[in-house]
Amino acid sequence: MNDFLVLKLLDRLRSGFRRIGVDYDLMRSILQVKLTMDGRRTPTVLAGAQKREQNKDSSPIRVHWLYLLLGLVLIALIVQKDHYMMQMSLIFGVVMFMITTTLISDFSSVMLDLRDKNILFSKPVNRITLNMAKSIHVMIYLVTITLTLTGPSLVVSLFSQGILFFVIYGIIIILMDCLILVITALLYLLIMKFFDGEKLKDIINYVQILLTIGITVGYQLISRLFNITELGLSFKPAWWQYFIAPVWFAAPFELLLGGGRATYLIVLTVLAVVIPLLLMAVYLKLIPLFERSLQKLAEQGSSGRDSARLAGWLSNVFCRNREEGMFFRFTWSMMKNERDFKLKVYPSIGFSIVFPFIFLFNMVWGEGSGIAKDSKAYLFIYFSALLMQTVVLMLRYSASYKGAWIYKLIPLPETVPIYRGMLKAALLRLLLPLFAVEAVLFIWLFGMRIIPDLAAVLCALLIYSVICFRVLPQALPFSERFEAVKQKEFTTSSFILIAILMVLAGIHYIFTTFSAGVYIYLVILVIANILIWRITFPQSDSHTGHISHFQG
Repeated sequence: MNDFLVLKLLDRLRSGFRRIGVDYDLMRSILQVKLTMDGRRTPTVLAGAQKREQNKDSSPIRVHWLYLLLGLVLIALIVQKDHYMMQMSLIFGVVMFMITTTLISDFSSVMLDLRDKNILFSKPVNRITLNMAKSIHVMIYLVTITLTLTGPSLVVSLFSQGILFFVIYGIIIILMDCLILVITALLYLLIMKFFDGEKLKDIINYVQILLTIGITVGYQLISRLFNITELGLSFKPAWWQYFIAPVWFAAPFELLLGGGRATYLIVLTVLAVVIPLLLMAVYLKLIPLFERSLQKLAEQGSSGRDSARLAGWLSNVFCRNREEGMFFRFTWSMMKNERDFKLKVYPSIGFSIVFPFIFLFNMVWGEGSGIAKDSKAYLFIYFSALLMQTVVLMLRYSASYKGAWIYKLIPLPETVPIYRGMLKAALLRLLLPLFAVEAVLFIWLFGMRIIPDLAAVLCALLIYSVICFRVLPQALPFSERFEAVKQKEFTTSSFILIAILMVLAGIHYIFTTFSAGVYIYLVILVIANILIWRITFPQSDSHTGHISHFQG
């Protein structure tokens, strides 16, 4: 077992830990095991990349290129000397968002680990030793990610801004990490107070969407933020800024380096120091309550009857026969309960939500004017269908893939009802709700005139979903393990499917150039939908194959 560098550094604090009642040698052994196990776990933020090798070291605390890349981008902001409040608020805003969302989405299994209780509490381990081991484990992760993000700018600040800036920056980073840790823990404690364990696990999954949106939007904004710092704008204080943590952490720079002496700078500086330390003291007091509340994670929660009733009603409305409805409900239930499926698909939902608006934003930014009501920029809504590539591919994988033997026992002569029910469930549960939300926003932006166009887009996306099914490798739903994902195969198909989606959008644009073209296109799409669904999922399919041919 590796003797990690961080453990050697902790050895120098051995006497301090013993004074507060910690069995240091035991805590060190626990940390050594935890850090070793981290090396065998794939980080959530790498979920889209998948594992290339089964035994590859995928430690979540290793330096990740994404964090380092963003850290290098921050160097361009750190060298600015004219507007400390603006540049440091921006830096801490980006860093706090990345660290907080990554902590919630990727390292929650550490903060919410029940195995410690099940394994170690039966041994002669006191609670303070175990709680300290868990807290230090989380802090090691936080410090590693934070140094990856802020390390490049911290080093550059020593030479470009001076020693005082470097010291302030380092202290504020420590205070920021304390604030993030405590806020995250208190958030979990609040959720566990009102919700059961399953709801908490679902909320953690939903953070994936937020993380993906934040990263994507951040990439778009970073290249434009430098123009803001060149405009010579002065910082204008407002009451709501006292509730924004990045503004707190920017205030000491303006107060100590920028020559600012305003009262609001003093107040914000005090908040930057006092609030993290105060919350840390509260957190230490609440650790026993937090540990007791963790027992809720063992609860299974509600049975989801409302969702089952909705799936049953939808299957009766949209499915042709009982067999198709059965697999519609099965797929619906698996998409709701399969946590690994959600872990890999939810980031794609984030991309699908934000991509249409990013293209729209780029167009508006480039033209330097608002959105023209008569423009055809609403066609960017086609990019909401990018979700279907990942969904259709991931529907074949499951952590419970060994249960696929059940397909051999089902008395069905063909797989058509399985695939048809599967795809309809994916459309109704994931794509259509997403499209409905974006359609409302686009109607708000462009007016009621685009409703026929949106109807045509919806028909086109239904066709596109079937195309995704035909282009991507086919397998019975949830019948293969996630490790079998072939990233190269998916990447090649992805380029083809993106090109097809752009062709559909281009054809739509051509039909909008002449009178009544959209209505003609809509009729064509309705007919095409009927044909492509009948061809792909015929009533009697001699090409798809008998279920008994399936190899589990």
